[in-house]
Amino acid sequence: MSRHTELRLLDMLDAIERIFSYAKGMRYNNFLTDRKTQDAIVRNIEIIGEAARGIPKTFRVDNPQIPWDEIIGMRNIIVHHYFGILLDVVWDIVKKELPKLKKQIKSIIKVN
Repeated sequence: MSRHTELRLLDMLDAIERIFSYAKGMRYNNFLTDRKTQDAIVRNIEIIGEAARGIPKTFRVDNPQIPWDEIIGMRNIIVHHYFGILLDVVWDIVKKELPKLKKQIKSIIKVN
């Protein structure tokens, strides 16, 4: 793994950790009314997608356990259609998808 790729993966992990810290102890109903937390989480999902987009395609192909296209796609939706973001989808990503992604990225870094 190149240093560039490792740094992008670490960027993704850092953004995930930030999201977890913002959402810690928060319930969905509180999330819906807390614009600062919404903005912070959405921004870090964007960072995750941007970092994923910066990882070489060959590396992404060699690591299909990570849903690269979906991660990059979510970033594109956020960047280009911010006002159309569905907060329930964002919350689902935080609670269901990011814990899995964190484990997958850590596993890749550990192996390499």
